[in-house]
Amino acid sequence: MKRVLIFSLLLLVLWVGTASAERLSVAVNKANVRSGPGTNHAILWSAGKYYPVDIIKKDKSWCQIRDFENDIGWIYRPLLKKIPAVIVTGTIVNVREGPGTNFRVLFQAEKGVSFKLLGRKKGWLKVQHADGDMGWIHASLVWGH
Repeated sequence: MKRVLIFSLLLLVLWVGTASAERLSVAVNKANVRSGPGTNHAILWSAGKYYPVDIIKKDKSWCQIRDFENDIGWIYRPLLKKIPAVIVTGTIVNVREGPGTNFRVLFQAEKGVSFKLLGRKKGWLKVQHADGDMGWIHASLVWGH
């Protein structure tokens, strides 16, 4: 019984730690995600402006991060800021003129495209791309909000 209680408490602590992870976004046009905390580590991928990430761990001036696909890597901390942002999880999504399917499609965005979050309305998110394009995306089609 004692082992079950200890195991249950450990799971609760791990769940609370994951649920309350700090979320930051890339604040520069391009940030390299590396295999370890330092420029001597391999580049795993590059993340564009407004790419949202969950912070797993901090090591001096580096952050270990997890992205929307559960990929893990390291980013130099000064390249991240507390910017509300989302990333497209659908294959191709419509970005609309207003918060609803009755509004005109302005453009489309592919999976992995990130946006700054500007507002919310009835399950829709007003977003802005790094190039300045703005519109509305349904919340179910993105991660990070």
